[in-house]
Amino acid sequence: MAKEYYLNTPLKTEELERLEIGDKVFITGTIYSARDAAHKKLIELLQAGKELPFDIKGQTIYYVGPSPEKPGMVIGSAGPTTSYRMDKYSPKLLDIGLKAMIGKGERSREVTDAIVRNKAVYLIAVGGAGVLLAQAIKASKIIAYEELGAEALREMEVENFPCFVGIDTTGKDIYSEGVAKYQIREESK
Repeated sequence: MAKEYYLNTPLKTEELERLEIGDKVFITGTIYSARDAAHKKLIELLQAGKELPFDIKGQTIYYVGPSPEKPGMVIGSAGPTTSYRMDKYSPKLLDIGLKAMIGKGERSREVTDAIVRNKAVYLIAVGGAGVLLAQAIKASKIIAYEELGAEALREMEVENFPCFVGIDTTGKDIYSEGVAKYQIREESK
């Protein structure tokens, strides 16, 4: 049976080890937004031996390129983007301390292996609910790569940002487990 957890950033390994696929998680604190173009730049910095624009240890990256905010709002619609586009960059970031990624869709075997190796998690935000998800974002500022527009690296303050555990620290994956459960039910009919 899925449980609910309220976590504050930066995330701690012992907190993440309690999570199981399907659990509902509410995150409060600082998270960072980055999509594929920003991830590419982060990896290029690391390859050049330079520091990242933020301390990645214990942090969460949300795969989002928010729409422009309307007057009086902190951010525009902020729905998740498809995560597999970050798969070639994620293992390196996990290996240097990233603890959670938020997006939608399946991840590669390499990402799952890096999640297990680093006792991290992959969280799923509900696609198509960008306006609702934006309500949990209380502050947002660009900290790097402004030239990327919506894909710039942002530091965001969130309060009870809702998501579900997609891959837990043991490597269980909600996508493969869900398919397996469905197949068992179909075969028993």
